[in-house]
Amino acid sequence: MDNLALIKSTYEGANSQENAQNTAAALAPDARWTEAAGFPYAGTYIGFEAVLEHVFKRLGSEWQDFTFKVDNYVAQGDKVFAYGNYQGIYKASGKPIDVRVAHLWTLKNGKVTHFEQFVDSHSVQLAML
Repeated sequence: MDNLALIKSTYEGANSQENAQNTAAALAPDARWTEAAGFPYAGTYIGFEAVLEHVFKRLGSEWQDFTFKVDNYVAQGDKVFAYGNYQGIYKASGKPIDVRVAHLWTLKNGKVTHFEQFVDSHSVQLAML
């Protein structure tokens, strides 16, 4: 599987559970996953279990219908860039989001070594008030 197909598999599974399984399989054991400063789950996490605990579980429990609608992908060498919009409703406030986001993935030998998120975190924070 080439780099683009691998990254697409993390977004385009039949459901969020399949996407999570594909993400777990794609990440190197010591992959660095960085959520943007200002985002509610900001930080750098090492390995899939840390991402699952600090990001995915919180997204699943704190948001209703949270999704990343990918507009397109750009792949070059060891980098894959996915961009689009986060959409969902923050359960505690009932406020929706529809914010621009980009994910930059770096791969080596068919495994993700780095993930970095770029997002309109201010709009996300406003929805959480």
